Amino acid sequence: MGSDTDREPVIVLGRRTAFGRVNGGLAQLTADRLLAPVLAALLADSGVAPDTVDDVIVGNAVGGGGNVARLSLLRAGLPVSVPGLTVDRQCGSGLEAIVLACRLVAAGAGDVYLAGGVESCSTAPLRAHRLSSTPGRPDFFDRVRFSPDEVGDPEMGVAAENVADRFGITRERQDAFALRSHRLAIAASESGQLTEEIVTLDTDTGRVDADEGPRRSLTAGLLPRFAPAFRAGGTVTAGNSCADADGAVAVLVTSRRTADALGLGGGLRFVDSAVTGTNPVLLGIAEERANPQGGALAVGHPFGASGALLVLNLLRQCRAAASAGDLGLTAVSIAGGLGVAALWRWDGTVGGSRRGR
Repeated sequence: MGSDTDREPVIVLGRRTAFGRVNGGLAQLTADRLLAPVLAALLADSGVAPDTVDDVIVGNAVGGGGNVARLSLLRAGLPVSVPGLTVDRQCGSGLEAIVLACRLVAAGAGDVYLAGGVESCSTAPLRAHRLSSTPGRPDFFDRVRFSPDEVGDPEMGVAAENVADRFGITRERQDAFALRSHRLAIAASESGQLTEEIVTLDTDTGRVDADEGPRRSLTAGLLPRFAPAFRAGGTVTAGNSCADADGAVAVLVTSRRTADALGLGGGLRFVDSAVTGTNPVLLGIAEERANPQGGALAVGHPFGASGALLVLNLLRQCRAAASAGDLGLTAVSIAGGLGVAALWRWDGTVGGSRRGR
């Protein structure tokens, strides 16, 4: 029998698409066509035999239903014996999918999982309720309900205004944080740090191999010119908000034993995770150590994939700079008053190596 250490969940590899703007370079690709090449590339990098994958667990928030994980893995060429599971915790879906895979490894349910998230906001289906009063007539809506009216169910922009009011977050602070995110994301891209993780996609309109969201033209002088987007006299604008996006992210979640056998050097050890609820009218606030290479304010927010990107970012950053035992936190605030967080510990000895792969 193996030890508890043998079953310890670790993340050792990850790949993703570039994140595209809505109706941008990735607008032709449905969610499964975004995710399939990422899964294929991740398997090729890892050396894992496709028929040894226990499951593919994928977060998705605004797709058309069904099981995009299963569709994507079959499109990627994995055998029909791999089942596929799609989870929805809205903006936290990708992180929740990875946490679930970690917990399955820790429980001994399996050794190899591909987990992450995907969203194609550009091709998301139109949604409508059936009207019992007028059979056959659809009642279209932009988003699902997250909370009953008696509790409060604000749009995310309005909720951001509520947070700014409650915590005294000025327009100037929001603009400065947004500019920081764009500059960090641009610096990370220009340094070449993202090149190896991004799977290049070719579409009828061209090749997409870099995030489309970061704005090089954004300046401290330009941001104050944006008008409030959600409330007259408000502080939240198109310049300091994240944009909807298209993209896919997947990581390899495996046991320490399997990572060592594969020789995959250096990884994030899963420590624990928690999810909680709070007042849907108010969301959270961040700090200076958040998103050191830029976040959704710059690269965009493909809902089901954003939480998974945080894990991939942390893996890359730890490989570059972390010392053994350093802790890292990935956390997402979620529509409807939810939050999910996962704690990780960097271990350069995973895979029998003290160096990253």
